[in-house]
Amino acid sequence: MFLALRELRFARGRFALMGVVIALISVLVVFLSGLSSGLVNDGVSGLKALPATAFAFDQGTMKDNAFSRSVVGEEQLSAWQDADGIAAAEPMGVTIVNGATDDGTQIDLTLFGVEPDGFLAPAVSDGEGLGDIAGIVVSEPLREAGVDIGTVVTLDRLDLELTVVGFTEGQATFGHVDVAYLPVRTWQLIAAGAAQPGAPTAAQLDALDFPYSSVVALRADDGAEPDFAALDQDADTTTMTLAESFNASPGYEAETLTLTMIQVFLYAICALVVGAFFTVWTIQRTHDIAVLRAVGASSRYLLRDSLAQAAILLVGFTAVGVAAGVGMGAAMPDAMPFDLEPAPIAIASALTIGLGLLGAAVAVIRIVRIDPLRALGGQR
Repeated sequence: MFLALRELRFARGRFALMGVVIALISVLVVFLSGLSSGLVNDGVSGLKALPATAFAFDQGTMKDNAFSRSVVGEEQLSAWQDADGIAAAEPMGVTIVNGATDDGTQIDLTLFGVEPDGFLAPAVSDGEGLGDIAGIVVSEPLREAGVDIGTVVTLDRLDLELTVVGFTEGQATFGHVDVAYLPVRTWQLIAAGAAQPGAPTAAQLDALDFPYSSVVALRADDGAEPDFAALDQDADTTTMTLAESFNASPGYEAETLTLTMIQVFLYAICALVVGAFFTVWTIQRTHDIAVLRAVGASSRYLLRDSLAQAAILLVGFTAVGVAAGVGMGAAMPDAMPFDLEPAPIAIASALTIGLGLLGAAVAVIRIVRIDPLRALGGQR
């Protein structure tokens, strides 16, 4: 550490310049982590909040935007309700609609049709839960659009009127659209195109013959691991776990893959930049290192000293960059899907430091090949 600290003090300008580059990379890493978490929460927070183990889609449904493509019937639902290892199986409908509140504010909603007394029924932070056939429980952020308890939302083209009776606990979105939970029978009325202008009535539901839903939501028995592949054959369905179903929401896979690719390139750039800096730095002090070798310093000592120098630089300026990124991230506008979560930021920071050390190690490994005779003038 003696040599590493002396060089850090001696070449303050060069190391400070390299540190600024590392700090800027760390700021970008924090921003990308925040955007990744924000996009996930803004895209599938409604799905993440559901206490479901998996979802059964109609057999052969394309996985891209599968919730909108799939249609399952009563026979498929019954097959899952009788399946081994399944504690509960309920119909769930998913539809994205446009509407307007009673004061004329236009809003977009993802309708989640669920059983009012089933395991998918949402917990509420304000108001009442599902029960009334015309009642909906909406995502908490819709308050910012002026939605409140008692607000009437009229769906476009159908002129169906739904009344807000409660708000979910926290954000609930699907495909970057706020979720509105409603009874599955009311959802079926909308999906069948049988809705009449005004609030839905019990007579309309009694006359409805539409025993379909988008998917079957499944909850496995505690500790059970159902054989979904075998059960799918019996039910003529395709099952995705809760995490796998995120890819079935609009745009989720494209967004996450794009950000992941950017992060991978950023980590590679970090390793290359740090490696290039220490390569140049090692070449510049080749003579000094050779002198140390000539007086008895081991290759392990020199390698450890150089890596300690890189670690001080990486850890110190990564911390500065992360602190700056967190500070700027906290000031992001609400319209931007940005969430600062400790775990992704910690993982990204560790990768930045680890890959930076890897790049430095590759650069300074040449130390072990330095000929001590060069210190005695053998190179002249």
